[in-house]
Amino acid sequence: MWYFPPGIPHSIQGLEEGCEFLLVFGDGNFSDLNTLSITDWFAHTPKDVLAANFGVPESAFAHIPKKQRYIFQANVPGPIESQKVSDPYGTVPKTFTYRLLAQEPIVTPDGTVRIVDSTNFPISTRIAAALVEVKPGGMREMHWHPNNDEWQYYLSGTARMTVFAANGTARTFNYRAGDVGYTPFAFGHYIQNTGDQSLWFLEMFKSDRFEDVSKDPF
Repeated sequence: MWYFPPGIPHSIQGLEEGCEFLLVFGDGNFSDLNTLSITDWFAHTPKDVLAANFGVPESAFAHIPKKQRYIFQANVPGPIESQKVSDPYGTVPKTFTYRLLAQEPIVTPDGTVRIVDSTNFPISTRIAAALVEVKPGGMREMHWHPNNDEWQYYLSGTARMTVFAANGTARTFNYRAGDVGYTPFAFGHYIQNTGDQSLWFLEMFKSDRFEDVSKDPF
């Protein structure tokens, strides 16, 4: 997992085998059209202003793209040791990466769970998550989350989730790999594996802590 605090500029490079990842934002109104891009900014800034700002000739900006570049082809970067950016003030105090699959899972009768939040990934002060595996015939028990809404992404397998509000109000949904699920704050729910292989999905929360209340809590 990567975590980038709000306002921190960053870029992501694909290595030899490419890279597939899921972008998750705490703001449901997010749009990549409103994301600050350096290429977009430079393309709409006069070259004489860029030259004055960086103290180089205008010719240095002769090949700036005329429109924003979002995902584009470039050379595969070399080893990380050769790509490190030197900083006279030292390295950042907290890591921006957490290896979730390296975590020893919590093993339950019907599957496994790995949890990441600010308790084991200190930089992650706005997002908490759990990687959940439910074995065939198993279920993620009846539970609710007392701190925030739940956003889900289904990685593999098939599932069925029933969400219960109150006063007999409920609804059941089917899911498969690539689907997104959502459960409002404090709504009761459970997730069943409806297939013949392990169900894997991510639970994500706009919170610094993972919390749930269930008959068989993690």
